[in-house]
Parts: sequence; structure tokens; C-alpha cells
Amino acid sequence: MLSYTDITIKLAIGLLTIILQINLSGKSNLAPINALDQVQNYVLGGIVGGMIYNESITVLQYILVLLIWTLLVTVLRFITKHNKYMKWLIDGKPQTLIKNGELIVATALKNGMSANDLTFRLRTEGISDIKQVKLAILEQNGQLTITEYGDETIKYPLILDGQINEAILEETGHSIEWLQKQLVGKNLEVKDVYLGTYANKYLNIYTYAEAKSSKQNKHVT
Repeated sequence: MLSYTDITIKLAIGLLTIILQINLSGKSNLAPINALDQVQNYVLGGIVGGMIYNESITVLQYILVLLIWTLLVTVLRFITKHNKYMKWLIDGKPQTLIKNGELIVATALKNGMSANDLTFRLRTEGISDIKQVKLAILEQNGQLTITEYGDETIKYPLILDGQINEAILEETGHSIEWLQKQLVGKNLEVKDVYLGTYANKYLNIYTYAEAKSSKQNKHVT
């Protein structure tokens, strides 16, 4: 007979696991922003929903499965954060959909975006003509980042999590050599940079060292 005590324990453990995965991911919720988030949510829901009513699965087995899944997700997040090729493989990468007022139809079709969907997204941004668009990037989560002509405030992310965003770097008209030269002038390497943005012909750098110094200052105070 199904024990409500076991169900309660499993539900409680599942809830704690969800909270743990939220904290480990550094987010405030499980809202998916990439492919890994989607898979994490689906599998976690399947584990919790499929095992709590299964009498043949003990509480210990249930805990072990949740721990294994949490470990796998954590390892995958670490790998995608530090290896751009694995990140591209798992999460995909941004793709240029519109460049200098010209629509790249092949990219739209490749990502299953219909003309109706594209025009709808442009209209929601107040754009009625593709010729108004200087650059439109299709993000990994399906969102469309649009830059119009005359918009000089846009910040191009050239470096993300210690990795060069080569596609965006090319759009700014600069090379990897140029970027590395800029970093050398600041006594930095790419791996030292948490985020590097390019706006108004100026490179803004935010390093991992800033986080360390911030923690040290908190300890001092």
C-alpha cells in the first residue's frame, strides 16, 4: 500500500533539490534561458513526478537519483561556462538574422522562423521595415536583439565569461588581434574578463578580480 509518509518525504526532498539547483545556477527561479535549463526542468520534473508514487523506489534510491542529476547539471554548467565549444554544442550560439538592412533568409529558415513570426517580432519593437534594422541577433533562447540605425547606445558583448564572442566582434568591425591588444594594454588576458562590452567606440571591461576585491572589502568592513 502506498505510504503517505514516503510521499511526503519524497516531495520535501524534491522541493529541497529544486531550491538547491536554483541556488547552484545563481538564478532566482527555474525560468529557462537556454537549452540546459530546459532539459534540467524537464528531467527534474520527471524524476520528482515519476518517483514519488512508485512504491518500488525507496527514499534512498530517490535521493541518489536526485543527487546524480544535480551533479550532472552542475558539471555541465561548469563545462559550458569555461569551454565555448561545449557551450555552443549544448546551448547553441547567437546568429545574425538581419545585417545592414538585409535579411539572411537561410538563418531564419534554419531556425524554423516563419516570415509571419519575424514580422510580428519586428512590429512589437516598433519596426515596420527591415531596412531600419542595422543588426538583429537571434539569441540562444529564441529572443531577437535588434539594433536600429542611429542607435549608438547599444553595447556589444565582445567577451562573455572569459570567452571571446567572435560573431559579435566581427560585427563591430574589429579583429581578435585588436581585442587582445586592448587587453594587453590593460594588463589583462581574455580569461580574466567576466564581461567585455563595446559601446560608443569604447571597450568596457569587467573582470573577475573585481568580484574578489569586493568580497575582501566586505570582510574588512
